Amino acid sequence: MKLKSLFIANALLLGAGFMANAQADTNVQPDNAALIKQGEYVARLGDCGACHTVAGKPAFSGGLAINSNLGTIYSTNITPDKDHGIGGYTEAQFSDAVRKGVLPDGTRLYPAMPYPDYAKINDEDMHALYVYFMQGVKPSAEQPPETDLSFPFSQRWGMRFWNWAFASDKPFQPIGGASEQVNRGAYLVESLGHCGSCHTPRGFGMNEKALDSSDSDFLAGGSLNNWDVPSLRGVAHWNEQEIVDYLGKGRNDKAAVGGEMTSVVENSTAHMTDDDLKAIAAYIKFLGGNPPVPAEDTQKASATEAKLTAAKNLSEGERLYLDNCGACHFVTGKGAPGVFPQLDQATIVNAKDPTGLIHTILAGAQQPSTARAPSTLAMPGFANRLTDEEAAQLSTFIRQGWGNNAPAVTAKDVSEVRKTLTK
Repeated sequence: MKLKSLFIANALLLGAGFMANAQADTNVQPDNAALIKQGEYVARLGDCGACHTVAGKPAFSGGLAINSNLGTIYSTNITPDKDHGIGGYTEAQFSDAVRKGVLPDGTRLYPAMPYPDYAKINDEDMHALYVYFMQGVKPSAEQPPETDLSFPFSQRWGMRFWNWAFASDKPFQPIGGASEQVNRGAYLVESLGHCGSCHTPRGFGMNEKALDSSDSDFLAGGSLNNWDVPSLRGVAHWNEQEIVDYLGKGRNDKAAVGGEMTSVVENSTAHMTDDDLKAIAAYIKFLGGNPPVPAEDTQKASATEAKLTAAKNLSEGERLYLDNCGACHFVTGKGAPGVFPQLDQATIVNAKDPTGLIHTILAGAQQPSTARAPSTLAMPGFANRLTDEEAAQLSTFIRQGWGNNAPAVTAKDVSEVRKTLTK
């Protein structure tokens, strides 16, 4: 459902924009180079630029649009411009907007702004973030279009009751008995990283069912625009270094980022320090909760490999695989470590909903260029080459070949995904 995209982490701060009717905080000093640098890093941790920066426009000037059946939603200008941005905010007002979703005039933000997670940002990071936006960001007079949602979602006053039911102002609580590294990872994941916005299942009010690791629903997986979002509890199929590589490089020896995670890596996690990436990995492994990875069905995998190698008596899906995919992902389905992701036992391949796999086949994918892995590797899209039936046959083979065991894909499934592609 498109509606669900209104309430996710990489969605947008909604509404007419931050009000700029308060006086600037007089406590901000002009010589705060170190604090500005810290605040810039905190902004990276919070992934602020992904929603509030549009290509070709000033940083953080807003205007990023997302189309939905409720109307077009636009991100706001969060530069220190006094008329169009947040330049009139005091630090307390800034904190209230970020942590509580309340603007200086009392207007309430929608939970597309992940303030239920940002509520856990500590005072030190909040202060640095404020100084960065007031002194380290160039003011912009850009005025993003106003968001005008349909009734009843246009009634912002109702957010008071939503907050009472689903949000919390409880600060971050360290995990008793956990190491300093694990607790650093917990803080990053639960607050600034707002990982739960996508990786925690949603309740009937489109609320995150849990906001911290004290509840087993936290990071237990969900759905985003029909893409299955995997559980992060333990990530049994990856070791800690593979988690670090995925977040820091956008790829590891088994997988490469796709969908919404591409933007997360490009704008946020790729800029994290090695220590913070290791802390996140340690926390994710600390959580546990996922069943062990099932033993690889080597007999089934070998049979698929042998048939593709012989290239005789192939099904339509097998033929399409050799013609379109085999050169990169090979007859083994293992791809090339750190270059081409493996398809055998891949999460996106075995997802209950095949939307992510179908979208990748039709639209292609591109790994982001990061400082740790600057090469840009791209997979072409096959929307113009494959019919709906062919794409369905190919997807079905991939989902059932080697050690994979997922339901078949129909031409109707492909048709529905094709309709969502941008022209």
